[in-house]
Amino acid sequence: MARESRIPRWWRRGGRDAGGEAAALAREESLLAVAEAGLPVAPAAHPRGPGCSCARIGCPTPARHPVSLTWNAEATTDAEQVLRWLRADPEANFVTATGRAHDVLDVPLAAGRQALERLAADGVEVGPVAVVDPDRMLFFTATRGTPDDEDEWWPCELDCHPETVDEHHGLRWHCRGSYVLLPPSRLTEDGAEGARWLRGPEHPLPDPLALLETLTDACASHREPAWPS
Repeated sequence: MARESRIPRWWRRGGRDAGGEAAALAREESLLAVAEAGLPVAPAAHPRGPGCSCARIGCPTPARHPVSLTWNAEATTDAEQVLRWLRADPEANFVTATGRAHDVLDVPLAAGRQALERLAADGVEVGPVAVVDPDRMLFFTATRGTPDDEDEWWPCELDCHPETVDEHHGLRWHCRGSYVLLPPSRLTEDGAEGARWLRGPEHPLPDPLALLETLTDACASHREPAWPS
């Protein structure tokens, strides 16, 4: 009897096993490239049936959140650990913990596209960029850091954490205590893509302030008009 392939069904669906195995290998290489770039990663939930692999009934962010409550402490750039996680649960999505080695400026997709065009026209160096379903774009940047003296840390009203993400409809600044979903990921068992790279992790991380004004302007130009009172 032929042995069942260990490649997850949702990576193989719609094609031959060989194609699914190639996709799984590409996914592994992508996650290892993220770790090699110095961005700490941690395992996240994955789609199960119509919902999430976690045990929470009515999970508000299915397949988008870390598996462990101690995800921030467990997030690592160690390639061997990333491979152990992948082999233990080949279907797992992954997140990257922000505020340690990098931050992420998270904007609506339309604003991100406009900002990319303007930054390119202005000759501004852009680092890794990802698209996250359904309508967000992530700009990976250098971090503001974690100084020894907490009083020196620069707080920002744009700072976004998992529990406050819905409060930031425009630009979100993921720094310490936050995370974002990493490409490649899946949000449903039938293969709906959760995140994909536009510019991969091999690109150097820019200073966030080099992008902030352009991103802010783009978000303002795409802000929905308020209803008249």
